[in-house]
Formats: sequence, structure tokens, C-alpha cells
Amino acid sequence: MSPARPNREVLAAVAEVMRSRQTRWYLFGAQAVLVWGRPRTTVDVDITAEVDLDDLRSFVTAMERAGFQLRVPASGNFEELVARTRVLPLVHVATGIPLDLVVAGPGLEEQFLERAVDVDLGGVSVPVISPEDLIAAKILANRGKDLEDVRGILQERSSSLDLERIRYTLSVIENALGRSDLTPVLDSELARARS
Repeated sequence: MSPARPNREVLAAVAEVMRSRQTRWYLFGAQAVLVWGRPRTTVDVDITAEVDLDDLRSFVTAMERAGFQLRVPASGNFEELVARTRVLPLVHVATGIPLDLVVAGPGLEEQFLERAVDVDLGGVSVPVISPEDLIAAKILANRGKDLEDVRGILQERSSSLDLERIRYTLSVIENALGRSDLTPVLDSELARARS
């Protein structure tokens, strides 16, 4: 499925920066749901990227040259914001589409980067979070729209999903957070998707 034209423009600009800087990244969020699940409305683009925080200013300069602008007050310290939140809020100036760039951390995000799947989106090759990892992330977020996304992905991709990998990823998250409520959500959503 090809995203709408403005999102294609955003993804093409991001892909060029990442390629020129040899930065690993992947698309996630609602745009990834468009690839693996069912269409739904979205007004932003979410990506995760391996960005060196010590080189953040240079990275932002490259993004600005590619047509992006920071979405922080002029008086704000974007480096402090990114250090605190691990999110670099940008906007693609030509389309007005917000881009939230999550700075990848160690652990699961590194695995998500390794498992990202290159997908042609309107002539742009984009690494997209795997459907299994997207399901795990959506279950962790656990909002109504996230669980709807999980159901859509399960229904659209049921025969090709590696359910054991999803279970394993959820168990890793549960162990790290001291929780035990994520895997039951997967089981519940699997039952709903099959009915």
C-alpha cells in the first residue's frame, strides 16, 4: 500500500538524509499500520533512528537542508529536550506534516532496527518496523486505537506472522517492566481477530 503523496514526500526526504549519513532507521506508528494492517487516518510520521546525541546538531542541520524544521520554541533548547524525551520533533515544511523522530536506545529498539523490512512506498525504499514488532509495540501502548491496529494487522497478516516472536518480545518487555499483562492482551486480540 502506498501512503498519500505528502507522506511519500516526507519519507523520501527522510530516506535521503538517512542514506547520506548511513543512519539505520525504521518507520513505525500509523504509517507502518498502513503497510501491515488496515488503512486509517493519520496526520504525522513516526520514525526511530540511530542518532548520536553527541552529533545531534549536525543531524538537525542535515534534516533542515532536506526541508524539515524543528517544532520547538525558538528559545527552547532542542538538545535538552531530546536528551530528556529521546524524541526530536520536526515538521516537513513543504507539506506541513509533523515528523516525530525517536532516538533509538539499546536493547529492543536495536533488535527492531535489525528486523525492519525494506518496503517500496510509492517509489521510495523505506525500512518499516516488522509486523511482529509493531504488534508488540502497539500492545505495550495499549490505547484503543493501538488495539484496533493490532486486530487489523492480525487479520491482514495472520498466515505470515511469527506469533512466537511476538510472544517472546512481549515476555522480554514484561520482564523488563515487571509486568505480566501484555501476553494476555495478545491472546485476547488473537481470539477477537479470529472471530
